[in-house]
Amino acid sequence: MKKVFLGVLFILSITDSFAQNNSELEELINWMTGSFTSEEQSKNDSDYYNISLEMHRIWKENNSGYWLYVEQAVASTKDKPYRQRIYHLFEEDGVIKSVIYSLPDEKKFTVGWKDISVFDNLSPEQLETRKGCEVIIERKDENTFIGSTVEKNCTSILRGATYATTEVIITKDTMISWDRGFNDKDEQVWGATKGGYIFKKIN
Repeated sequence: MKKVFLGVLFILSITDSFAQNNSELEELINWMTGSFTSEEQSKNDSDYYNISLEMHRIWKENNSGYWLYVEQAVASTKDKPYRQRIYHLFEEDGVIKSVIYSLPDEKKFTVGWKDISVFDNLSPEQLETRKGCEVIIERKDENTFIGSTVEKNCTSILRGATYATTEVIITKDTMISWDRGFNDKDEQVWGATKGGYIFKKIN
């Protein structure tokens, strides 16, 4: 009887842990989804541009986690994004992973956040994984999630870089994202130098 009771406690513990992690993932997705802007930061510091960041759920019927279409553009030219990605977020080994994908023929999906039906004919199998660039996210406290790429795993050849790093801080209404590229001497060759872009949620 004692063994059975301990077995039940173990199962309940696993179930509670899964439910907690799943709840945290749902909360994170709610915080990450929407329209963001770095306008306030750009007004206070001329080293930062006014950037528009759109993050919206796609493939909601897919039960392998959450899929977000992500688009970044200079606010004055929102119809000409400089970055288009798909993020796949799921819980694994007690942490949340955000796997980053590139899209085929990106122009077809420009401003796709306005009408996510443009992704109906696209499948995860058609995406290209940005290997080593996944972001590992953990809860810091009740009001904050933090995340980063792992060591030098995310390769980059932009402006003489050999690898790139990403650090994020996510709260209910703010996302701080710091992307940087480094050469083989660990010298920064692109990205903000003072700190991450501060995106305020506007919708």
